[in-house]
Amino acid sequence: MKKNYFALILATFFSCTNHKEASDKKVDTPVVEREILTPEFQTILDSAGVEGSILIYDLKNDTYYSNDFQWATKGRLPASTFKITNSIIALETGVVENDSTLFKWNGEKRSLKVWEQDLILKDAFHFSCVPCYQEVARNIGAQRMSAYLDKLEYGAMDVDSTNIDMFWLEGGSKISQFQQIDFLKRFYKSQLPISERTEKIMKRMMILEENENYTLRGKTGWSIRNGNNNGWFVGYLENGSDTYFFATNINPNADFNMDLFPMIRKEVTLEALRNLNLMG
Repeated sequence: MKKNYFALILATFFSCTNHKEASDKKVDTPVVEREILTPEFQTILDSAGVEGSILIYDLKNDTYYSNDFQWATKGRLPASTFKITNSIIALETGVVENDSTLFKWNGEKRSLKVWEQDLILKDAFHFSCVPCYQEVARNIGAQRMSAYLDKLEYGAMDVDSTNIDMFWLEGGSKISQFQQIDFLKRFYKSQLPISERTEKIMKRMMILEENENYTLRGKTGWSIRNGNNNGWFVGYLENGSDTYFFATNINPNADFNMDLFPMIRKEVTLEALRNLNLMG
């Protein structure tokens, strides 16, 4: 009996010590409780003619699904997925009033015809208007942008006064798929240090599809670095009382038809959600 008593004390001591040591360590990426390798996702990507990773997180069951967890840990330029965070910071700093704030087109030729018009913030977000959001970033300024990015714990952004309107499209800024989901999860659970008003505006602005079965929120992104195309689709799906977060990151194969790239990021993600029977 005495031996068992001392064994219990020792077990308790080492358990507490190990817990303290673990809690003292800084973790850069979210702790993954469960990972389920999902070969069907790889089949979806192969059939689409792209390589990469689809990462889906089941909030209720605290479970990640992916075809390539290693790919999902690597940091990459956020591209236009950063428009979510850029919008949040713009709303918090008062650079924009709401999702109806107007951006006047100056008449100059732009990369996409749909950008050559006056746009309110909501439309600039959905049309992914780079010039509009470059204006937003310049008005926020490097100092405030850096402070908010630290506050929001958004990836590892490389921001200064020389790249304030390009840092999410080129340079050393990085965010991984796991970090994208962690950020969106904290946003969804009202755990970001932002106002309730900003949160409500953003949740309304991020809606891509809404029907009797589900609500889909998200943002695509596309960066080109040294001739290499990298595509994103991040967001979350609400289906009744269940919520599923996703972050897809892909590169096109050599013979890929790039005219399809804008849509394929979303399509492979939706196919993966359907494969898991998550869309109602």
